[in-house]
Amino acid sequence: MASSTPAYDQLARSFTRLHHLDHLQSIAYWDQAAVMPAGGAEARAGALAEVATLMHQARTDPALAQALSAAAGEPLDDFQRANLREMGREWRAANALPEALVQRSQLATSRCEHAWRQQRPANDWAGFLDNFRAVVDTAREQAQRLSQQAGVRPYDALMDRFEPGMTCARLDPLFADLRTWLPGLVQQVRARQRQDVVLQPQGPFPVEAQRALCVQVMQWLQFDFNAGRLDVSTHPFAGGVPEDVRLTTRYETGEFITSLLGAIHETGHGRYEQGRPRAWLGQPVSQARSMAIHESQSLSFEMQLARHPGFLARLAPMIRQAFGDQPAFAPDNLLRLVTRVQPGLIRVDADELTYAAHVMLRYDIERRLIEGEIAPDDIPALWDAGMAELLGLDTRGNFSDGPLQDVHWPEAMFGYFPCYTLGAMYAAQWFAAMRRDLPGLDAGIDAGDLAPLFGWLQQHIWQQASRWTTDELAVRASGEVLNPAHYRAHLEARYLG
Repeated sequence: MASSTPAYDQLARSFTRLHHLDHLQSIAYWDQAAVMPAGGAEARAGALAEVATLMHQARTDPALAQALSAAAGEPLDDFQRANLREMGREWRAANALPEALVQRSQLATSRCEHAWRQQRPANDWAGFLDNFRAVVDTAREQAQRLSQQAGVRPYDALMDRFEPGMTCARLDPLFADLRTWLPGLVQQVRARQRQDVVLQPQGPFPVEAQRALCVQVMQWLQFDFNAGRLDVSTHPFAGGVPEDVRLTTRYETGEFITSLLGAIHETGHGRYEQGRPRAWLGQPVSQARSMAIHESQSLSFEMQLARHPGFLARLAPMIRQAFGDQPAFAPDNLLRLVTRVQPGLIRVDADELTYAAHVMLRYDIERRLIEGEIAPDDIPALWDAGMAELLGLDTRGNFSDGPLQDVHWPEAMFGYFPCYTLGAMYAAQWFAAMRRDLPGLDAGIDAGDLAPLFGWLQQHIWQQASRWTTDELAVRASGEVLNPAHYRAHLEARYLG
């Protein structure tokens, strides 16, 4: 019997092929970051550029345009309509960019990211600029072409790749509101914590013991190691595909909390990926809804759950088993350690309160960079001024712990940083909804029962994938679109009690 949706079926086959190519590309990225020898950098850059070109050719095949138009008139169900919506998004974005630009961008980012790994520890901003200028040039050209195609400002066009529908016009009021109350809250909490006695764990903490602890906690968090693994990279990340999720963290023998919280953070990403609907794999509708929603999962794990007193009480025996007993491993001291508010230089090590300041600094700089208001050479001075204003810290001359600290800019991930703070806001909103839907949530965490929490996320976030727009997903999960009031309420409740 002939199909009643032949054009849609053709599109589904094409996007399944793209899914397979994306699988290979994601594993090549993981390999480059985690285990590739330095000598393979140039060859890998060429290979990744070739794959990016193949995928771009597939997305810009004229036959897709015809199929998209024809499929719109076919008798599709609601799920197929949602998938067609996401196919159209991918097609429009790809067709705004010429193949040569896609290839040039991939080569520039691969070279810049690989060199950055040595330039950051060497504090070599001047050397970094040699490659970074090419990254910025291609990103600006992409932003211009995408903005013309979509009718939005250039930075909005790049942000849309990570957070569909988000614009500066919507984001700026959120960040402006944060600036009105967050600095005062930080000062209030720091004054309150000044009298606290916080015991620092005494190392060294062997890397193998840290890794074993991370794996044990990830297993408790129900990460499926049959469909994923944990490795080491310069910058922790999550990659791969739902059937093969690749997570990384990094270790320092002088302390273990960074590696552990990093692993918990990435496990949140990993559980989202592993929880995506397998029946939809290969289709755009199966993708994670957005990077703010993705970060809401990692921050639900790292900030909401891992700093919960009940969670820490269950974690303390695992830490003692890994490193031996010491007073610093008492649950109440662990709680003081992971909720200590102290402005610092490094975003990924920032406490829950000051983290948003790091994000706003980067957003302010990269928006102006992409829209041509500043040049790459201007970044250090703007960084120093922003850190002084937002966190009261002096970063002059310290490029390693300043604008070189993140992998996002060498990889041209302009538009991603806002997703971290948006994700923190969503995470607070999810937990407010969970406490409404699951009155015993906190008692369950105290008892070590995380199944209701995971079940709620599975039902409302993971299994929904890109079935709905971001706003509709939020309404269906929590009853409202993003509401930053939940974020403020969470921070005040946790830190002011």
